[in-house]
Amino acid sequence: MVAGDAKPNDPHTSGSLPALLVALTITTGLIDAVSVLGLGRVFTANMTGNVVFLGFALAGVAGFSTSRSLTALAAFLAGAIIGGRLGVSLHASRPRWLLITALVESSLFFAAALVARGYDGKSLAPVAQLYALIALTALAMGVRNATVRRLAVSDLTTTVLTLTLAGIGADSWLAGGNNPRWRRRLASVAAMLVGAVVGGSLVLRGSGGLGWPLVVIGATTLLATIVYVAYPAAGEGT
Repeated sequence: MVAGDAKPNDPHTSGSLPALLVALTITTGLIDAVSVLGLGRVFTANMTGNVVFLGFALAGVAGFSTSRSLTALAAFLAGAIIGGRLGVSLHASRPRWLLITALVESSLFFAAALVARGYDGKSLAPVAQLYALIALTALAMGVRNATVRRLAVSDLTTTVLTLTLAGIGADSWLAGGNNPRWRRRLASVAAMLVGAVVGGSLVLRGSGGLGWPLVVIGATTLLATIVYVAYPAAGEGT
């Protein structure tokens, strides 16, 4: 079975892979803070929110931009295509596939950190840097989402929590359920919250602008993947 065929009860969705995805979920909270607080009310990781922001912009709501949202959508789709191609060509070796994907994703975040030098998140200027940052971060998250989608680990999309939270409630003992994977679900919610708190603090109080948060995102993505590849759980080394 290849990674794209993984089912919710597949043994490969246990072990250390969920831990990697929880770590990546933290970086999503970080990138949401960077994009919403520093790039002018645009999501570059959560396309559901970005489509909603696009709707606000089209309705003429102040503070939202059609061009920023469309740039994020286009770059995200391009990243998803790249991520999909990587998954198709490299799925025979999961460690190699995930490592190369992490290298691509982290490189885009490091490039964004370099682009962020001299950028002012309060005035959203220079404009060229603003759109370059939106494109680079959305491209990286498109690669990420295509990869995670192919892995198909239940309750760990690393990007959105709607179904995870619904599962916590719908499968709880209050609803007559048996609370499957409740630890994983709560870890995912907590990881996103922690990432958002850290990201918000770095963006609003940090002296390095958006550069440092972007470096943290890239480094966390790469290091977490290297640890997973170097120390796989039983059955995850293929």
